[in-house]
Amino acid sequence: MVGATMARDLAAEPSFEVTAADLDADRLARQFRGHAAIRTQSVDLSDADQLRRLVEPFDIVLGALPSQFGFAALRTIVQAGKRFVDIAFMPENPLELDDVAKRTGAVAIVDCGVSPGLSNMAVGHAAALLERTDRAVIYVGGLPKARHWPFQYRAPFAPSDVIEEYVRPARMRIAGKTVVKPALTDPELLDFPGIGTLEAFNTDGLRSLLETTDIPDLVEKTMRYPGHIELMCVFREIGLFSREPIDVGGHSVRPLDVTSRLLFPAWTAEPGEREFTVMRVVVDGRSDGHPVRWTYDLYDETDAATGASSMARTTAFPAVIVARMLVDGRFRDPGVHPPEHIARRPELFDAVVSSLHDRGVRIERTVTSSCFNARS
Repeated sequence: MVGATMARDLAAEPSFEVTAADLDADRLARQFRGHAAIRTQSVDLSDADQLRRLVEPFDIVLGALPSQFGFAALRTIVQAGKRFVDIAFMPENPLELDDVAKRTGAVAIVDCGVSPGLSNMAVGHAAALLERTDRAVIYVGGLPKARHWPFQYRAPFAPSDVIEEYVRPARMRIAGKTVVKPALTDPELLDFPGIGTLEAFNTDGLRSLLETTDIPDLVEKTMRYPGHIELMCVFREIGLFSREPIDVGGHSVRPLDVTSRLLFPAWTAEPGEREFTVMRVVVDGRSDGHPVRWTYDLYDETDAATGASSMARTTAFPAVIVARMLVDGRFRDPGVHPPEHIARRPELFDAVVSSLHDRGVRIERTVTSSCFNARS
């Protein structure tokens, strides 16, 4: 869903010749039926040699692979010296390939979706402009407009990647120290006009921000409808998210594979079903010697004209916007870069926000006197 949205956005511009690649030729045919401007290739993207041959003739590459393939694909593409924009929620640290990219002249922007992605840019933008940044909290969620028992959730990503949010330990920074907590912890209720009450919980979405900023207090939380935390905790505690094989009738089975297979139809949106994405980034710091709070709010719904899901749009659009920056030379520094590096240049962050607005996705920034007791 996200990769197809990327391809269609780029193909709408005559100066691009777009090819979409996937292992599943039937899926490619379904996604791009009627889109003559998009060529397709069936390729095993987990095979480094096939991937290298695929990207060789192209000027720029965008990645929308499941997390398990993300790091290997990134390594292959930067070794080839390509410009690359990626959204894979890989468990490895992509910045480890920075030296490789610099040697080959590759320019790679990783984690360039909505969160991580736009959330990183918001934090990076505030940190670049405030005199001092004391605290940043990221809240993000993508949910169906209509709630249906038992999950009250739909997923535009592979279920295994969503499950990563529930099992991967959440790293954060508290009082200047890096702290690791289990996912799904520290529940918090937030109210949003037009949405109602959502519950937020710790997830491992800060990623590069823990390395690229020195903000003393830094937290990221995912939001779902109330009740979701308890249900996912039950699944996790009885082992349904485990990668360790178990014997079932003489067959070795990973519980995670079974759970993913069962959840995929339950988490797949019905035709015409509407959903929304909501993100709030709260940054506290000081400006002109006074404590201030900068709040970045994003709310987006399924596109009524095209039917494109909000989560696919808000994840794909930052990637294609940044890809154009690499193509036209507005960002050209070799290396592997997180999204906050883009936002360190406020004019580039403003360009991202403006281009999102052109696509119907709005980010609103408000500045208020901070109720946070900033450190002196």
